[in-house]
Amino acid sequence: MSMVCLSDFEAYAKKYLPKIAWDYFAAGADDCTTRDENILAYKRIRFRPRMLRDVSVMDIRTKILGSEISFPVGIAPTGFHQLAWPDGEKSTARAARAMDTCYIASTYSTCSLEEISAAAPGGLRWFQLYIHRNRAASQQLVRRAEALGFQALVLTADLPYTGKRRDDVRNGFRLPPHMKVKNLEGAFEVCKMSLLDPSVTWNDIYWLRSLTRLPIIIKGILTREDAELAVKHGVQGIIVSNHGGRQLDEGPATIDALVEVAEAVRGRVEVYVDGGIRKGSDVLKALALGAKCVFIGRPALWGLAYKGEEGLQDVLRILQDEFCLSMALAG
Repeated sequence: MSMVCLSDFEAYAKKYLPKIAWDYFAAGADDCTTRDENILAYKRIRFRPRMLRDVSVMDIRTKILGSEISFPVGIAPTGFHQLAWPDGEKSTARAARAMDTCYIASTYSTCSLEEISAAAPGGLRWFQLYIHRNRAASQQLVRRAEALGFQALVLTADLPYTGKRRDDVRNGFRLPPHMKVKNLEGAFEVCKMSLLDPSVTWNDIYWLRSLTRLPIIIKGILTREDAELAVKHGVQGIIVSNHGGRQLDEGPATIDALVEVAEAVRGRVEVYVDGGIRKGSDVLKALALGAKCVFIGRPALWGLAYKGEEGLQDVLRILQDEFCLSMALAG
């Protein structure tokens, strides 16, 4: 099968992944309105291309929190990569390093932080954190990540409870017995998402800052009001995200929310976006509307399902090529 665009990888993953794994990755909350709107919103945005500009040389490198990446696309935190490929997050880390970009490893990885770190030494890695009722477990994760050379903490703010994903309910989704949430082994029983702490507030940013010297990025911001609060509480970055449409249904598409957030922040912290990015032209639209970098979630999993590390590199390379072409054609 000739893989020309990201939807080719999606079709492959849907055909070859076990149904329960495909349904878990594809799931949105409730009617999946927000999940689908993330993609549709990009299609409504139009370019105003400029002509006769010298586009013979293009430099698509950028910096996020001071670290250079080869182009402004990173890998968003998603859980359970072994459902897509046997090597799981180790393959994800290797692909990110090979493409010289950032990988945000999830708390809910099926490989441990130590395994991820050892798989791709020297790669740019951030660690995504959920704050659990068991604060000692969260504290230990932060300290492990910092000791292993992860370069930032990404606090997910939009999951006080897990959204209702109907196919997962129908399927009675659980990890297969041979897979584990490696970072939480011994902390509490695997997959008890109810152990997330729904009492977390903005004040917990101060608690987190007391634990670590790492920069803190907050993921899940969708309004100017929360963007202002994020800046006020001293975070270094914001990821405009609705959790891929998996949490509150009928909220805004992330590309629409990005405009509001970027305007509120006014350059005081870096702003990134995830959700719905399927083409290089989507990357350009996000940058034009105020994002410093975008992060891809499901397309990374499709790449893994295709050929592991090599498949994920293919996905990133296609986005990179399409982004270059869009930049050139838009002038």
